[in-house]
Amino acid sequence: MKRVFYVFLSCLIALSTPAFSQKEVRKELKKGNKEYKQEKYTEAEIKYRKALEANARSKDAAYNLGNSLYKQSKFPEAMQQYQAALAPEEDKNFAAADWHNMGNVFMSNKDYQKSIEAYKQSLRLNPSDDETRYNLALAQKLLENQQQQNDQNQDKQEQNKDEQQKQDQQQQQDKQDQQQQQQNPNEMQKENAEQILNAMMQNERNTQEKVKAEQIRQLKQRKTDKNW
Repeated sequence: MKRVFYVFLSCLIALSTPAFSQKEVRKELKKGNKEYKQEKYTEAEIKYRKALEANARSKDAAYNLGNSLYKQSKFPEAMQQYQAALAPEEDKNFAAADWHNMGNVFMSNKDYQKSIEAYKQSLRLNPSDDETRYNLALAQKLLENQQQQNDQNQDKQEQNKDEQQKQDQQQQQDKQDQQQQQQNPNEMQKENAEQILNAMMQNERNTQEKVKAEQIRQLKQRKTDKNW
């Protein structure tokens, strides 16, 4: 992501602001800009806050403070300052830069949908900004990838849920079978005993039938062998 931060030195202060306050704002903005260019973002933040103390309505101070906060990864605070600087503004380039930087904050938070909206708003104010156009295309691509990943994760979660349900059902069935075996050991022993007894009785009947058959055969044999 290309991050472009425009730092402004205020030239227009509200007419109701005393001359002393105007001078103080200019002085602190100048100091803050110097620290910012040297990448001393904490020191720059202090100077920009002093400028806001001199004039709480200074859009330049709020905007530049937002930039210094962003560089320190203080994204919620940076967004607050960008929004404060976005009050009705006649300078379209200023407003476009503000929207661009808000898009950067959303991008850093992986809120790609909001970053897209911010970049589009910036381009409406400044259609020739190639940096914003690049970031817009990147945000759209990242949003697409994010949505695809979310869909894949959802499918995987549903699959894991189905597998877990099957495992739970099998475990429940195994538990019921085990409980049944533990609760009915006497019935199982009785059933086994009955099976053994029935088998013994069947063997005895078979033996008796064989004995009867042999007696009948012998009787018939004697009748056949009798001499008249």
